[in-house]
Amino acid sequence: MENLDIFDGHNDAILSITDYIPDGRDFLVRSERGHLDLPRAREGRMVGGLFAISSHPEVEPKDDLTITDKGYEVRYADALDPEQARLQIDGQVSALKTLIERANGQIRLATSVDDITTALEVPALAVVLHMEGAEAIDLDLSYLDTLYDHGLRSLGLVWSRPNAFGYGVPFAYPRSPDTGPGLTDAGKRLVKRCNALGIMIDISHLNERGFWDVAALSTAPLVATHACAHAVCPSTRNLTDRQLHAIRDTDGVVGMNLAVNDVRPDANLDDDTPLEVVVRHIEYLVRRVGIDRVALGSDFDGAVMPREIKDASGLPRLIDAMRRAGFSETDLRKFAFDNWLRVFGLTWKESKSSARSNGAY
Repeated sequence: MENLDIFDGHNDAILSITDYIPDGRDFLVRSERGHLDLPRAREGRMVGGLFAISSHPEVEPKDDLTITDKGYEVRYADALDPEQARLQIDGQVSALKTLIERANGQIRLATSVDDITTALEVPALAVVLHMEGAEAIDLDLSYLDTLYDHGLRSLGLVWSRPNAFGYGVPFAYPRSPDTGPGLTDAGKRLVKRCNALGIMIDISHLNERGFWDVAALSTAPLVATHACAHAVCPSTRNLTDRQLHAIRDTDGVVGMNLAVNDVRPDANLDDDTPLEVVVRHIEYLVRRVGIDRVALGSDFDGAVMPREIKDASGLPRLIDAMRRAGFSETDLRKFAFDNWLRVFGLTWKESKSSARSNGAY
């Protein structure tokens, strides 16, 4: 049995590093806080991932959660001021660059498939820059070009709030993801510009009508960096079977979100969620889209993780649970690494089909 290298489709670690906030965590030092730092990534054989930058209100609202007999609902988040969002994103990009400099070669920014595989050989942690929510992008899209020059290669059009480009789903269970209008005209222009640049479009957090607008417009595979199946857990954040089939038909990827409230059929925010429950959810996704189109999208540092995984160091326990459930070594290589590199190769302009991977790519 192989000790597989793992590439993760989503984490929020940049938002909590000391290079960005003084009371944060030093990413280069092992911590018991949060889920991800360089030592724990190494312990869990995590060799790279999509590292998210995102903007948030200066003061987070309180008492916005309503619990009902059947589930929960979170008040729909307000739109953000684009200029304030841009200041935050500039700060996070600067913090990531400072971290990479401090790491002295242990971390590399990756903008192509070749960059990822080269980092694997060094070895160094391959960081792909992702932005979750396009609030900071101006309507003429010039800031998107600036971010591309800084290394941005993946963009989530929305978080779970409205912006100038589209509408995120509010957090709710049980509820359909069909919660509002589709993309705005600016959102449609943004999709086309991302295709032209070779920026991967992430439909996580996007409402269903927005999803179908992306599906109609985009020339690239459909990708959800961190999502689960609505048929298993009917939260707004999860994808219906029809959406999953559209992802399958474009040869895209679903990054399996480990957030327990989107994994569990009852949506309880309970870290006592057995790995068998996670694996059954993965099996459902595989039945809908195929083993070539399911990967890992943990949401480390952005959600409650199953206790048996706990943090990045526990990722091999998930792989072992999948192995016990009957996934072959080829299947596991695809889930752990190859499927992300395949979809990057189909989307990014610099990526070449000759790039190497763990085996199947």
